[in-house]
Amino acid sequence: MKVNEFIVLKHFVVSRYTMAILPYLLNSDVYAKVIEEDGEYIVKKTPTDIIKHSCDYYGCSFQGRKEGTKALIGITHKAPIAIEPANGIYVFPTSSPRDSGCVWLSHMHVYQYEPAKYERTVVYFRNGKSVSLDVSYKSFVNQLYRTAQLRTKLADRMEARERKLQYIFRMQQEKDVTEHE
Repeated sequence: MKVNEFIVLKHFVVSRYTMAILPYLLNSDVYAKVIEEDGEYIVKKTPTDIIKHSCDYYGCSFQGRKEGTKALIGITHKAPIAIEPANGIYVFPTSSPRDSGCVWLSHMHVYQYEPAKYERTVVYFRNGKSVSLDVSYKSFVNQLYRTAQLRTKLADRMEARERKLQYIFRMQQEKDVTEHE
């Protein structure tokens, strides 16, 4: 089905190609307008429902991801979400996820941003597309930095674990070599 030249989907899972998920009013229902690198879609779910479904799809609940954010960086309100950290899929909300006007943005796709009139922010994506959002510049920058902090913390932990595993592996190899001499 198509609405206003958009393909309408029943379900959607956030991927590395997803740049933004915005609320979209259709016949007095709140759906989502998904902006991907290669196109835009209307999804018959709210933006936050898409984020929750995507967390489930990648094997962790939305609540679990929120608790992980709290444990790592202490953020509980408007928390950034690591949907799938191994693939760099981190998103952040522009307002409370319970707010019908909440927009979710992919951290990896934000290229530039600038303040606009009436407490708005214009966000430019890496592929040249842009959106004007109903969020103050200061709030937007705060959300962007929180997400960067979450990405960095998780990356540091994953790297430290990898180093530890490599160390254990090398120690085991050394032990095997000395036992066979």
